[in-house]
Amino acid sequence: MIIRKSQAELGKMRRSGLLVYQVLHSVAEMVSEGVTTMELENAAAKMIADAGARPAFKGYYSAAAGNRYPFVLCTSVNEQIVHGMPSTKNPLKKGDVISIDTGVQLDGYFGDSAITVPVGEISASLQHLLDVTKNSLEMAIDKVREGNRLFDICSTVQKYVETNGYSIVREFVGHGIGTALHEEPQVPNYVDKNNENPRLKEGMVLAIEPMVNLGKPASKVLSDRWTAVTQDGSASAHFEHCVAVTKDGPWVLTRP
Repeated sequence: MIIRKSQAELGKMRRSGLLVYQVLHSVAEMVSEGVTTMELENAAAKMIADAGARPAFKGYYSAAAGNRYPFVLCTSVNEQIVHGMPSTKNPLKKGDVISIDTGVQLDGYFGDSAITVPVGEISASLQHLLDVTKNSLEMAIDKVREGNRLFDICSTVQKYVETNGYSIVREFVGHGIGTALHEEPQVPNYVDKNNENPRLKEGMVLAIEPMVNLGKPASKVLSDRWTAVTQDGSASAHFEHCVAVTKDGPWVLTRP
């Protein structure tokens, strides 16, 4: 069942979304050669606590992993697609790219967003991957309009990404969001004929998150049971926003 939100509920989600934005972009400013992902984690945890919010990811139970996620951030470097875990080891290196994903619960409602950040100067091919992934999200956001269908979003991402020569991760998808971090519907970044294709209605909120690989689409999960990486070792990029369907068009809740 897809839960539609009232204006008052969207207002609460907006506050959660803006906190996520502030955390992500403050942490992104810390990204540089020699910084560890645990330093980013500690800064984000403090910001979330100081705001009186609860981290959405820390303590989140995954049946597939068989345990609870132990951090407030997912920090996925280079070939890591999603759910990379912060560490004091392997400081960031010039030329790396890092996806930073986080969520919060504030006043009962969730916000969730992700960005991929270069570490210093990166190769032209990596920069193009980041640009295409980010552009695909912006194009998808424009489809979040009353009367459109879910597949309008999915096909927009898929067509743009694949036309540019990149591949879409199949195993991980976007989602509805509200009083739970993950609500219906699932939001794949490709057209999945086995998926529902609901019509978009006012009050729906979707977390749209293209995950795009430089190489082939296949992924695998490492022995920590969380970190997803590309099977071929190619780099991956990930951007995410929470977007509400309104009478006036898409409202991105996770940016000013």
